[in-house]
Amino acid sequence: MASAAEGDVGTVTELARVLRWGVEELSFNKLATSLGASEQALRLIISIFLGYPLALFYRHYLFYKDSYLIHLFHTFTGLFIAYFNFGNQLYHSLLCVILQFLILRLMGRTITAVLTTFCFQMAYLLAGYYNTATDNYDIKWTMPHCVLTLKLIGLAVDYFDGGKDQNSLSSEQQKYAIRGVPSLLEVAGFSYFYGAFLVGPQFSMNHYMKLVHRQLTDIPGVVPNSTVPALKRLSLGLIYLVGYVLLSPHITENYLLTDDYENRLFWFRCMYMLIWGKFVLYKYVTCWLVTEGVCILTGLGFNDFDENGKAKWDACANMKVWLFETTPRFTGTIASFNINTNAWVSRYFFKRLKFLGNKELSQGLSLLFLALWHGLHSGYLVCFQMEFLIVIVERQAASLIQDSPTLSNLASITVLQPFYYLVQQTIHWLFMGYSMTAFCLFTWDKWLKVYKSVYFLGHVFFLSLLFILPYLHKAMVPRKEKLKKME
Repeated sequence: MASAAEGDVGTVTELARVLRWGVEELSFNKLATSLGASEQALRLIISIFLGYPLALFYRHYLFYKDSYLIHLFHTFTGLFIAYFNFGNQLYHSLLCVILQFLILRLMGRTITAVLTTFCFQMAYLLAGYYNTATDNYDIKWTMPHCVLTLKLIGLAVDYFDGGKDQNSLSSEQQKYAIRGVPSLLEVAGFSYFYGAFLVGPQFSMNHYMKLVHRQLTDIPGVVPNSTVPALKRLSLGLIYLVGYVLLSPHITENYLLTDDYENRLFWFRCMYMLIWGKFVLYKYVTCWLVTEGVCILTGLGFNDFDENGKAKWDACANMKVWLFETTPRFTGTIASFNINTNAWVSRYFFKRLKFLGNKELSQGLSLLFLALWHGLHSGYLVCFQMEFLIVIVERQAASLIQDSPTLSNLASITVLQPFYYLVQQTIHWLFMGYSMTAFCLFTWDKWLKVYKSVYFLGHVFFLSLLFILPYLHKAMVPRKEKLKKME
């Protein structure tokens, strides 16, 4: 009787497990469908918001605990998030983290370790892109893995710098150089920290260790007063999320590929591209603002104090929202968008190419690295090629206006400022949308179709200016201004 009862209990338990799994799958599918999203997207957004209860748990129960418990908490919560989103494919990240630890331990603080790390981690990421690539944007294990790749490369470089004479390092390198020897648990906690595992932001091992050792707080040794700053970023993220959810059914990149779009008037095609280009970035803004709130809540966002003694919580800021919404310049958008990734590329790639002696070449190689880091589709290369071209032309145009007395006087007329701003913003977001078209459509046949429909307007406009502006500068800048500038 006992064995029969135990068998019945086991059967019921197994049935309950299967039913529970089925209900969960059904509810996720149903909820995602009702929201007009994919199940992967729903799991992603749930995981991002899950950071808030995890951060509260850390604040109330782990803040004063030993560091190894905090590392374990970060590791296992990150692994759970990885499994929740990607199932057994979490082994990709786990493998790279363990191998990275072995590289540091076996190769030490050598340039060989840095090069091995860079080649292995980038090759693994690119192989992942190659094996999982489709013609559409899919949320798969390579999405958080690209974030992890930068983390682990940065870790190897900082560990290498930690073995150098401090006087041979720049002040920035001294700040990030790792003097100690990280344990496997520390590397795992750093890699899987739940507030940044899926979509970033980037932060250094030294900054992470300050969090674990209770140094990232406005009151030494006490839980940080960061709840209000965290809720502000969360609220802002929710505003962008609502805006994206409401507009996404009506403004899509798929419409750019339709015959209806191609048959519209030219001005309509341009305006739709402009509006879509602005709106499509909101999904990234949402994710970064929400995760920034998580980082602030834990204390990871602490960034010392300002001149008035007020705590700054922007160490993990990936967005400068006001600048993003108001700047009329492409360089302003670049400075306000995906800040920590851009800072990582500047710190670990661009500045390390100083030996080339050519700033434009270093910048071009940095953008090429960014394009490959995003994926193997041709659209990424075209997008970052456009960014490189636009930034060069924008600098030339700014230099012309500044050096030419005639243009400087025109630009300083107060009553015309609103008109100038409107024109700049129109150009800015039209060609931002033009660049994002290739980024979001991925494959050459798709972005080429859209570019043909607008007669390659972006390439024609900026390539023309690239050749014309030097002649305009020569014609409109007096010789004495040129000599003054040279002095």
